Amino acid sequence: MAKVNLKEKWRGVPHRPGVYLMKGEGGGVIYVGKAKDLKRRLANYFSPSRATLENGKTRALIAAIEDFDYYEVRNEQESLILEQKLIKEYRPHYNVQLRDDKRYYLLRAARQEEFPHFSLVRLRKDDGARYIGPFVHSSALRETVEWLNHRFRLRTCTCRHPGEEQYRHCHDDEIRHCSAPCIGRITAEEYRAQFEAALGLFEGRGRREHLEALEAEMMQAAEALEFEKAARLRDVRENILRTLEPARRFTRRAPDLPGTVNPDRDLAELAAALGMAEPPAIMECFDISNLSSNHIVASMVRFTHGRPDNAAYRRYRIRDVDGQNDFASMLEVVRRRYSRIVNESQAVAACPPGEDLYTWLRALSAEGKAPITVPHLVVVDGGKGQLSTAMRVLAEIGLQNMPVVGLAKRDEEVFLPGRDKPLPLEYGCGALRLLQRLRDEAHRFANNYNELLVRRRVRESRLDAYPGMTPRRKELLLARFHTVPGIRARSPEEISELPGISLRWAKEFCTWLREHK
Repeated sequence: MAKVNLKEKWRGVPHRPGVYLMKGEGGGVIYVGKAKDLKRRLANYFSPSRATLENGKTRALIAAIEDFDYYEVRNEQESLILEQKLIKEYRPHYNVQLRDDKRYYLLRAARQEEFPHFSLVRLRKDDGARYIGPFVHSSALRETVEWLNHRFRLRTCTCRHPGEEQYRHCHDDEIRHCSAPCIGRITAEEYRAQFEAALGLFEGRGRREHLEALEAEMMQAAEALEFEKAARLRDVRENILRTLEPARRFTRRAPDLPGTVNPDRDLAELAAALGMAEPPAIMECFDISNLSSNHIVASMVRFTHGRPDNAAYRRYRIRDVDGQNDFASMLEVVRRRYSRIVNESQAVAACPPGEDLYTWLRALSAEGKAPITVPHLVVVDGGKGQLSTAMRVLAEIGLQNMPVVGLAKRDEEVFLPGRDKPLPLEYGCGALRLLQRLRDEAHRFANNYNELLVRRRVRESRLDAYPGMTPRRKELLLARFHTVPGIRARSPEEISELPGISLRWAKEFCTWLREHK
């Protein structure tokens, strides 16, 4: 397939803020970045200067780029939020920051408490509180909340039910930073009214009045030659503007934003390329992840109308396959998925004689009588081998007429049943890009599950019982030898080859391991 002309594609990128995704060989995302001006930012990759190419990491990234996508957003704050979400989902090789579990701050308004207060958190909880955010400018958010607490004399103590005991250890009332509802200086109703007035600033109420009042105070302070006070008020005003800059929340995976991704158009192209009478509204894709022989897992992701349908995602632990065997693993997971559809649909028994089972289930799904809606297209990650395996198991179940295609990673080739040669799709066309997005999501979901099981195995290992065991040593042992029996079969000399493990420690550990079988 012909490669994408990156410079030609870059020339069509708008001068707008947004987020871009660089893709490497096979269509996987290798870097996610943000930009105030997409076209100018991407010029660093597709029309780089000599200074840009002096950086080794940037030079390697540019050499690895095979394609790119982008999303347009409204402002810098939205680009920061979307960039964070995409990095956490794709975990690109060239992104170092934001790959961990750290998130931007949320404002938590504890409305359910007798005397509500504000706090900054990173995770939402189902605790009855009001959560607003995320906010990308953490320092501006802190300063804004501090100003609101002083302005409305709100409590900053963290106890849920403050009283006289807590008041004895607090000085905020004396410096007039708190209205002291805990000892009845004001009633709970009066305090709650102050809290709601402060919260209104984040909910879009009274913003103009606050900003105008701050500007008036700032001008008065400047006229009175109180320049330090005027500067503080100026900073407060700027922090409020930065904090309250409008930004949308983005759901997992593909956000509905302008850019190179157009699901409706791509669906129409895919239907035309496959010769289907109508676009496949429901597509399911399978992927096998066997990063190690200990945990072989599979994923099934579903796209509805070209967009991820996260609630329908499924993950599987392969049960009946020994070792790394992609064909046997694919056979097992496809059988488990679709035999369940057939077995759980009570109306299958009513299928008229001679009627194709898949056509019958499509009709039941359209009427809402099937427990699981059958897909209009199934995509398996792999070439002719994986495709023939999926077709064989579907024939066993009675769904031999279900549309299935295979997508091979190496050359991004699309295979159809009964055809030796791949479908001639132009590289970068909408139909292929849609299949790639579906396959990449299945690959991401399977790998995340595999990593989860590995982390769980590391955390719950019996190696923790050894007095001299550390998390780093345990991680190294399991990464090299995979299981406790595998470690037990090794000599102290082999174990001491690992970094940070001495021969003396290895001998003592092996002795303990033999005694605690």
